[in-house]
Amino acid sequence: MKDYKLEFSLPLEALEEKKVSSTSIFDGKVLHVRLDEITLPNGKGATREYCHHNGAVCVIPICDNGDVLCVRQFRYPFGEPLIEIPAGKLDSPDENPDSAVRRELREETGAVSNKITYLGQYYGSPAILDERIYMYMAEELSFGETDFDEDEFIEPLRIPLEALVQMVLEGKIRDGKTQIAALRAFMMLKQRKDAEC
Repeated sequence: MKDYKLEFSLPLEALEEKKVSSTSIFDGKVLHVRLDEITLPNGKGATREYCHHNGAVCVIPICDNGDVLCVRQFRYPFGEPLIEIPAGKLDSPDENPDSAVRRELREETGAVSNKITYLGQYYGSPAILDERIYMYMAEELSFGETDFDEDEFIEPLRIPLEALVQMVLEGKIRDGKTQIAALRAFMMLKQRKDAEC
C-alpha cells in the first residue's frame, strides 16, 4: 500500500490553545479532574474541563490457529458486560508500556508472548480525557496461570480474528480500543501475508 501524506493548510498557531492556569477539581485513584483557564488562538479566554489519566495498554493476543484471546467483563458506567481485548492501566505515569502490556497479558489470559508488536496509540475521548492507550499485538503464545486483580471478574473468550473483525464491522464490539486494535492487527497480518506471496 502506498504511503499517503497529509498536507495541512493551517499552521499550529491557528489551532493551538495555551494553558494559563490549572486547578484540581477532583483527585481520585484513577481519574484526576482538572479545570484549566486557556487562551484561544484568537486571543480570547476560555476554560477546559478534562480528566487526567496515567495511561493504559491493551493487547490483541493471537493464537497460532488465528483465535484472539478476549475477555468479557462488566463495565459499570454502561451497566453491561463488554467483549474486549486484555487491557490495564499503567501503574504510574513513568511505567514502560512494553512491560505493562506483558504484565496485563499474563494476568488476564495466562499467556506469555515471544513476539510483541506495537500497533500505535489510541485516544478514546480526546475532548475530555488525556488517556493514551498503547496498543500491541501478541503472537507466539505460551500459557500458564492467570492472575486477576481482586476486583476483576473476567470471562475468557476465544474468537477467530476474522469473526472479531466482522463483529466490529457489525457494531457488536462497542469497546473502541478493541475495535481499533482488531482492525490494525487484521490489516497488518494481511499485509504480512501478501508480502510473503
